[in-house]
Amino acid sequence: MSDDTLALPGDALREGVVSALRDALGADLLDSLIKPNDDVWVRVSSEAWQQAGRVLRDTVGCDYFCFLSAIDWMPSPYGKSEDDPTAPVPERSTEIVQGYAGGDTRFQVFARVTNLSKHFGVTIKADVADEALAVDSWIPVYAGANWHERECHEMFGIGFTGHPDLRNMYLPTDFEGHPLRKDFPLLARIIKPWPGLADVEPLPGGDDDEEGAES
Repeated sequence: MSDDTLALPGDALREGVVSALRDALGADLLDSLIKPNDDVWVRVSSEAWQQAGRVLRDTVGCDYFCFLSAIDWMPSPYGKSEDDPTAPVPERSTEIVQGYAGGDTRFQVFARVTNLSKHFGVTIKADVADEALAVDSWIPVYAGANWHERECHEMFGIGFTGHPDLRNMYLPTDFEGHPLRKDFPLLARIIKPWPGLADVEPLPGGDDDEEGAES
C-alpha cells in the first residue's frame, strides 16, 4: 500500500485560511487547528487581533460577522450549578485548560466570521493577559462588533481599545464585578442550585400520592 493511500484527505480551503493569516501575521499567528471539510480554529496574539480581522475580511473573504465574545477558562471555585447540594463536595481540578488552538492565559476573546459565497466559517481567538485585559476594537473592521464588544466588556471586564462607547447594556452603571467571570458568585445558584431541586414536584399517581392516600 502506498503512502498516498494512507494519507488523510486535506482541506485546501481551510489550509488557505491559515496560510493567509501566517503570511500576514508571521509569528503573531500562534496556533491553529483544522478539521478537514468541517471547520478551522486559529489563535493570534492580542497585538494582532484587529489586523487578523482585516485579513479575514479582505484576504480570506469573510464578509459576514457572526459574533464576538470571551471565555474565562478558570474552573469555577463554586463548582457546577447542577451539583447536588446535599452530596459531598467533589474534588475539582484547578488547572486552566484552553480549547482548540490552545492558549496561555485565563481569558481569551474569540469571534466567528463567515465567507458567505464559499460557505465556510472561521473561529479566531486571542489570549488576553490578566495584567492588560484589552485588545483593539474590531469596529473598524466589522461594524457589527459594536454591541458584542460592549457586552464582553460588561460581563468579562475586557477592554476594547478604540471602541467609541463601552457603556453597560444590561447592568447599572455603578454595578461592581463582571458576572460571566468564573469567580463571580451567582448567589441565586448558590441559594437554589439549578434546576431548583427544592421545587421538584411528584407526578400525579406517583409513589408520593399513593403514600398519602394510605395514611
